[in-house]
Amino acid sequence: MVSGAELDDCRRVAEEAARLGGRELLLRFGDHGRVDHKTASTDLVSEADRASEARIVALLRARRPDDGIVAEEGSGHTGSSGLRWVLDPLDGTVNYVSGVPFWCVSVACEERTPHGWRPVVGVVLDPVHDELFHAVRGRGAFRDDVPLARRAGVALDEVILAAGYAYDVAHRRVQAAVVTDLAGDVRGVRMLGSTALALAWIAAGRCDAYVEDRTFRWDWAAGLVIAVEAGAAVEVSGSRVLAAPPELIDGLRPRVAALG
Repeated sequence: MVSGAELDDCRRVAEEAARLGGRELLLRFGDHGRVDHKTASTDLVSEADRASEARIVALLRARRPDDGIVAEEGSGHTGSSGLRWVLDPLDGTVNYVSGVPFWCVSVACEERTPHGWRPVVGVVLDPVHDELFHAVRGRGAFRDDVPLARRAGVALDEVILAAGYAYDVAHRRVQAAVVTDLAGDVRGVRMLGSTALALAWIAAGRCDAYVEDRTFRWDWAAGLVIAVEAGAAVEVSGSRVLAAPPELIDGLRPRVAALG
């Protein structure tokens, strides 16, 4: 079990790391340099992604040298402390390179448990709007210094559902069918383009539910802590992430079962 003092240190380091990466991204926003493809033509990585990750990893190795690191753009370190950092240096790259101001830096710290790794600290920074969402497991969620709580008492027909589509274009047809089925029962559907920031927005009450599959741990680790600490239920099954008000998640789960 991680001590309270160490959790506090991890939160401070996570915030410092997110702001460091965010400054790098803001400097390059609108002039992001070379863009490459990874798994598909829709799966982009820019020089800005790599620069942000390099700055964050350098800070983590200096401040927390015994911790492990797992990062989207390939940085890794095994570590020996029983803690590891899971980071996405730029979540929402397609938005970023397109000039859409909805993207973020996501930094999570996880502890090793007998059942696997568990996120205990989450920081999601929206550099464009200078909003820092953060949470420590068991201590609540915050936007800067403001406590957050998800919207309570939301009926299904009042839900704003955020959803994400995979890089695999063929699989989008499956996702589209699931979202279309839900669209007739909710107030609205939004395709935001960043899993981490969508989960933070659930904590802030700006949307109520989120569904996506074909995700990776760095997409949701930080946002999960923030959303859960604000009172949302978040389930990860395989590559699928489902977040919703606790009173609605049992009804939504079978309706997204085609995703995995």
